[in-house]
Amino acid sequence: MISTLISVLIASWGIPKLRALKMGQVIREDGPQTHQRKSGTPTMGGLLVVPVGLIIGSFVSVNGESSEQLLALSCITLAYMVIGGFDDWRSLTRGTNTGLTPRGKLLLQTAAGLIFLAWAGWQHWIDSSIALPLGMSIQMGFMIWPLALFVFLAESNATNLTDGLDGLASGCGALVFTGLAVQLMLRGNDGNPVLAGFCMAMAGAWLGFLMHNRNPAQVFMGDTGSLAMGAALSGVAILSNSLWPLLIMGGVFLAESLSVIIQVWVFKATKGPDGVGRRVFRMAPLHHHYEIGGADEQMVVRRFWLSTGGLVLLGLLLRPTA
Repeated sequence: MISTLISVLIASWGIPKLRALKMGQVIREDGPQTHQRKSGTPTMGGLLVVPVGLIIGSFVSVNGESSEQLLALSCITLAYMVIGGFDDWRSLTRGTNTGLTPRGKLLLQTAAGLIFLAWAGWQHWIDSSIALPLGMSIQMGFMIWPLALFVFLAESNATNLTDGLDGLASGCGALVFTGLAVQLMLRGNDGNPVLAGFCMAMAGAWLGFLMHNRNPAQVFMGDTGSLAMGAALSGVAILSNSLWPLLIMGGVFLAESLSVIIQVWVFKATKGPDGVGRRVFRMAPLHHHYEIGGADEQMVVRRFWLSTGGLVLLGLLLRPTA
């Protein structure tokens, strides 16, 4: 795949540049101690991979409308890349693992999502129903708009949470992009070949990045890459009425996000006068739960990849049909 080859080459060229610019990742001290050896690994690798997928994906446009949809999709992906990049940059300049405040990041993500949805709404690109298998659908009416915004925020933060082990998010992302592309092609007239081509370009780009991001990682995607990945997945799903397939295929992203929500909620709900509460997981997100339990990092990653592969196949079997 062209995007895979270009991504490998761009990353090979760019990683030494990131290292020379001292873009070394600061590792959180409260995380698994085995991760401390990764301190200093170049981050912000999303700068090397996201533009590759967007540029290659732009070549699949066949008419005016599809060209404008790809432009809108590229803009929201780049917007989230910039938000993530600013967050990464703040972390690097402060020498900590925290960049933007959660509220500040959420506000920027919300603003970018609203602009995209206003653009899509003006062009009448978004269906007010959610397509399901066996020709069924859920009519959402006006509620499709807050749901679409929620998808942007939830998916981008879920991919961000998943990016905690070498190759985990990039491998899962490549699989989900591939799955979305295949189901769009299988849906015939109800599908979208242009967005399918975009997904394949993004899948190839992330696969190329994975060659450098797998254990032991030579580069991390950072929030620069993980937020952009989530935005691109969300944008494709919203424009092509593929929210149902994304929910199934992105099940690992969902599980990672839910593990954090459950962990925080239970801890706060059971917190006593001493400030200590119960924990459902050894550590959240979910991949750290298995690591703390003694599982090898590469084993966890492989199992999550296999789980995503299985969910992609399930999503194809349960894809929407006209």
